[in-house]
Amino acid sequence: MADSASPFHGTRVLITGGLGFIGSNLARRLVGLGADVTLVDSLNPDYGGSVFNLDGIEHRVRVNISDVRDHHSMKYLVQGQDFLFNLAGQTSHMDSMRDPETDLEINCKAQLSILEACRQFNPGIRIVFASTRQMYGRPDYLPVDEKHLLRPVDVNGINKMAGEWYHILYNNVHGLRASALRLTNTIGPRMRVKDARQTFLGIWVRLLIEGKPFEVWGGEQLRDFNDVEDAVDAFLLAATHEDAFGHAFNLGAQPPISLLDTARLLVEAAGGGEYLIKEFPPERRRIDIGDYYSDYRFIRERLGWEPRIPLRETLRRTVEFYREHLARYL
Repeated sequence: MADSASPFHGTRVLITGGLGFIGSNLARRLVGLGADVTLVDSLNPDYGGSVFNLDGIEHRVRVNISDVRDHHSMKYLVQGQDFLFNLAGQTSHMDSMRDPETDLEINCKAQLSILEACRQFNPGIRIVFASTRQMYGRPDYLPVDEKHLLRPVDVNGINKMAGEWYHILYNNVHGLRASALRLTNTIGPRMRVKDARQTFLGIWVRLLIEGKPFEVWGGEQLRDFNDVEDAVDAFLLAATHEDAFGHAFNLGAQPPISLLDTARLLVEAAGGGEYLIKEFPPERRRIDIGDYYSDYRFIRERLGWEPRIPLRETLRRTVEFYREHLARYL
């Protein structure tokens, strides 16, 4: 039953990248809150979209198979919407270095086009943009707060930075209500596991379930992880809280954990498995940022968000999901 007390009850919501990992989990929550949800996704096989991500809610949402680079389509789709969760993007750092033009088109030019469509045809819409911690580059200090210098180490980070700033600019100059969430390592059910384009942990989970050893590159690097449900909480807060608009917020978790300890925790959650410690491949080492974990006090103090779900529980739930559904994601 839909929650009639929710600020989303009876509202119209558009999610770009809606058949992807975070988008589909967000859609599930919004359907339960009584929203009228439309999902936009190109279903490009190199990205994270999957029709199976809507299993169980496929008759409760609208799906538009379209590319966010299609200005005419987006101009039509934003009209009449109360909220836009702008999650569509190219997420692979290596792909952005091999094909920088496509990354530019999706993560930068398309974002400007979407904002122009909103400015012209739906200036009252509320927008939350899925940004990334990748724009910080190699940290000068830890934990990294929002005042840290932005110094991306790859094309993806530069284009996502521009996409984020377009959103903040349109909030400040054109009066659109927009904010951005700088996501860290978001994990959980429905993430991409066929390769490492979305997150390295996806390929770890897949190989573990297939009974094969997975590789841990380096192992000492520190990271923080967010359960996708905690990330969804942040998106909902950022969309409805007046204090969010015009700001970019870090997500994150404490304490940070090394990749090696993450591998051990994953094997423990799965009840067994093997991993190999390997040196970083040269092409990955050039864009590796070393240790990274976020200071998320700004979003906690301003919006009341903080992570709730322990990493151990996230890994257990994720392994359980893919043991049942792995074939759907290959």
